[in-house]
Amino acid sequence: MIAVGSCIGSGIFVTPYEVVRAVPNHLMVLLVWALGGFIALTGALTFAELGGMFPRAGGVYVFLREAYGELVAFLYGWIILLVINTGALAALGIAFAEYMRFFFPQIDQPTKNLLAIGAIVGLTALNLRGIQVSQAFANTFTALKLGAIAAIIVAGIWWAAPEHISLQFQPHTALPTNPIQAMLVALIGVLWSFGGWHHATYVAGEAIDPQRTVPRAMVLAALIVTLTYLLVNWAYMLLLPLEAIAASERVAGDAIATIVPWGGKLVAIAIAISIFGTIGIYTMTAPRIYYAMARDGLFFQRLARVHPRWHTPAWAMAAQALWAVIILLFWGGFFGKIITYVTFMDIAFMALAGTAVLVLRVRRPDAERPYRVWGYPFTPLIFVLISMAFVVNTLIARPIQAWAGLTLLGLGIGAYQLFCTKSHPRRC
Repeated sequence: MIAVGSCIGSGIFVTPYEVVRAVPNHLMVLLVWALGGFIALTGALTFAELGGMFPRAGGVYVFLREAYGELVAFLYGWIILLVINTGALAALGIAFAEYMRFFFPQIDQPTKNLLAIGAIVGLTALNLRGIQVSQAFANTFTALKLGAIAAIIVAGIWWAAPEHISLQFQPHTALPTNPIQAMLVALIGVLWSFGGWHHATYVAGEAIDPQRTVPRAMVLAALIVTLTYLLVNWAYMLLLPLEAIAASERVAGDAIATIVPWGGKLVAIAIAISIFGTIGIYTMTAPRIYYAMARDGLFFQRLARVHPRWHTPAWAMAAQALWAVIILLFWGGFFGKIITYVTFMDIAFMALAGTAVLVLRVRRPDAERPYRVWGYPFTPLIFVLISMAFVVNTLIARPIQAWAGLTLLGLGIGAYQLFCTKSHPRRC
């Protein structure tokens, strides 16, 4: 349930149009979502070994530090702040504002940006009051999210109109000029939607009989999430033609609106509130990474300060919100560009963390491993190779967003030297 809950977020409501634009073919749409599930499965099985070896807090940050050293771990935290988490917040803010257009169609782009900024800043302020408020918030919105998904699947299968929608599964129908490249581009939206599967592996060291239960949990979670996403996309395609899906940034609401007009608004309410809740979770969790890095002397010292009354990392949370707003103002009208910017760097570091399994098998062959990855070395190699193919293709197909992330990564190397020299002059 940890793996399922971490995966199923708001992406499935907002990214299908990006996937369909890349692969305008019913069969290829379903295949690319299935491929996303396969990547999540091989990645989760790989990370489970690392989670068992290093069960303490920190997750990927700890995996990278143990395998490659402090610089790579610092760069991950740096990119989490400047690209991955803040970019995700900006994209979620845009998605929330887009679903608000169901009720206020006259909303223009500047107003959308203001709504998105208001959600990010407002929820950051709310989360300053402590984790208890955030947890109650998250539980409520998760239930709404799952209810909306169930409603879409049932509606699509039950009220489909085959006389209006014709599904074409012939592989040659509307085939892109370069199918492999098109599928790798389509993976941007898919991997955005599957993001979060690695959170479950962090508790592998605390599981009962991890050699048996961890892989079983990972396999079941990957199958559940993949099946859910395939069913949701099937429902979309039963209710809307591919052209309509490709043109819609709020496909879930538009799909239900084909059955009853008020149904679209009802689902839109649930989805908008769900996205609002996801923003709340993001504003709560990642600032703890920046806070920990600052306490280690590897980040701005001000980010290690906590609020005197609520004991939350207030400066870290404020810095995250500020950078998310800057990204939103820069790319606010381009949801696809933001998720490309985020997913490119996220998968690059996930591939690096997956390679850590191979590195540590060589460097620490006798280390305690409560769980050993199934099918070693093939499972981690498959995950790493597919992830790297995605990264290289994104660099070629979407160079502006990819180079924006790489530029910030390069700046991070200089930042590390400054922080390290100041805090640990002899070591650096």
